[in-house]
Amino acid sequence: MHISEGVISAPVLLASGALTLAGSAVGLKKLDYDRIAQVGILSAVFFMASLIHVPIGPSSVHLMLNGIVGLLLGWAAFPAILVGLALQAMFFQFGGLTILGVNTLNVAGPAVICYYLFHRLVLKDTKIAVVASFACGALASLLTSVMVALSLIFTEENFFEVAVLVITAHIPVMVIEGFITAFCVGFLKKVQPDSLPNFSNQNQA
Repeated sequence: MHISEGVISAPVLLASGALTLAGSAVGLKKLDYDRIAQVGILSAVFFMASLIHVPIGPSSVHLMLNGIVGLLLGWAAFPAILVGLALQAMFFQFGGLTILGVNTLNVAGPAVICYYLFHRLVLKDTKIAVVASFACGALASLLTSVMVALSLIFTEENFFEVAVLVITAHIPVMVIEGFITAFCVGFLKKVQPDSLPNFSNQNQA
């Protein structure tokens, strides 16, 4: 979700920017260059999904799909989401370039966390994979809303009510993200299972 320019304090901007640079560097280092096309597609999917948004004070509510992006890309979610947010800022003035580090960290950070929590579970039998996929999508959205709320609170305590509103407004989005992620994983397991994380290693084991 996008935080507008001119809202976040300089210390939060600098700290988030540094963490985003570090995360993107790790993502590029770990990136399997045979999967560049997949990264580009997922970056485009994120770009399109988050275009339709509803403003809420200094932030907004919209789909992100960072759960499925993180699940399929791991650390590469950082550069993929960074590119998507940068293009949105340049072409549509969503968020902004000065706030790019904060917005990227808030979306890509939960994506990577959910990768480590759920990427092995989605390789198991159908029921476990469906539950894990739903939880991945919902939790990624929840963590993003919490990180947006913390970004606002660390900037100014008076943003507390807005922060609570951001989290509350994303409850329906969390459910929708969960269903979308579960559907995407189920579809990929049937038609292109090698796109899932560590699929070949799991088969060999």
